[in-house]
Formats: sequence, C-alpha cells, structure tokens
Amino acid sequence: MIYKIALDGPSGAGKSTLAKNIASALNIVYVDTGALYRSVGLYMQKNSILPENTQGVIAALPKVKLQMKFLDGTQHIYLCGEDVKDSIRTPEISMYASKVSAIPEVRTFLLNTQRDIAKTTSVIMDGRDIGTVIFPDADVKIFLTASLEARARRRTEELAQKGINEPYEKVLAEMKERDSNDSTRKVAPAVAAKDAILLDNSDFSLEQTFQAALSIIKSRLAL
Repeated sequence: MIYKIALDGPSGAGKSTLAKNIASALNIVYVDTGALYRSVGLYMQKNSILPENTQGVIAALPKVKLQMKFLDGTQHIYLCGEDVKDSIRTPEISMYASKVSAIPEVRTFLLNTQRDIAKTTSVIMDGRDIGTVIFPDADVKIFLTASLEARARRRTEELAQKGINEPYEKVLAEMKERDSNDSTRKVAPAVAAKDAILLDNSDFSLEQTFQAALSIIKSRLAL
C-alpha cells in the first residue's frame, strides 16, 4: 500500500524532527520540502538577488539545479552539485525561503519535484502547504503547531547546537515576521487544511509529540 502523510505547521514547531522519526518508525520516505525552498533562497543569496526582486528571482530559476538524495536514511539537498544540507539552516536563509516561497513561479518550479517522489513510494512530507496544495488528497493530514515563544526557544537551542549563537529576542522577532509572511501570502498561505488534525506540542517533549502523531497516523491508516 502506498500512502501519503502531510505534515504542515509554522516554523520551529518541530516538523522536520517529527517527520524523520515517523519515517523511520514506518519505514517510509521523508521529504523535507522546506529544504527545497531554502535551497532556492540560498541560490539567490549567493548570487546577490534580493528575495524582494521577484523578476530577478524568476529569471534565475532555470539556473537552480536541485537534486535530492537519501543517504543512510538522511535527506541531502544538492544545489548545483553542492551538498547544502547545513548551510540552508541559518536565520538569514530562513527569511529568504519565506519570501521566495511567496512567488507563484517558485512554487510551480518545485511542485512537480515534490509530487513525483510520492508516485512510487509512501512518504511523509512536511512544509507549509502540503495538505492544502501539494497533497490535497493525502491519506493523513496533521497541522503541527506550538506557541511562538516555545518555537523561538527551540530554534535558538537548535542553532546553538550548530555553533550559531543568535539572541533569543532576534530569533523571536524573525520568527514572528516569518509567521506573518507565511500565513498572509496570497499564494498557498500556511494555514491548516480543513480536514487536518491540529496537534499543539507547546508543552510536549519530542517523544510525546512523536507518540501523539504516530497514534493519529495509525488510527487513520488502520495500521
């Protein structure tokens, strides 16, 4: 049986970690769609194209060469032949990703890449509009959320573990701005699908979040 799991939610809710754990538990493929948008953002940043320069971003898209590889169970993104797995995770690139993802041509550019993966294998895909746009027919839809403060704290700790020391207040402000950008954009806003199950993990540990999501998925798929 091939099935699709859509995991949406705001930045910092823990979607990537949860999706990886679910994929491992169910032995299915995890697709980090945010990494694709971050990679487009990184390309623009490296080539001095501001994300507000819509026409410049669109003109550059044919030069953006993306490839996804799964090595030892981990997804790697190659941008023009370079593994950018870590360099796409900075706050600056997060803002680039948020802004370029509001451009319809960017979303169209990445749409087929995301859908093609799910044609031959069961997947869990996380992002902002998986259940509303990418996989409106997903077998399970979860909207993972948490308070702004909890998400900012987690992101600050995550960055610190990678040697990036950003003040909590700065991360909080940037996340608040990104939330606004993502939820109010005209194209595929980051909102929960009408048939998605809301999972608020503000006060959950990673294990509690995992168990809650796994219970939802198994119930919906009768696993």
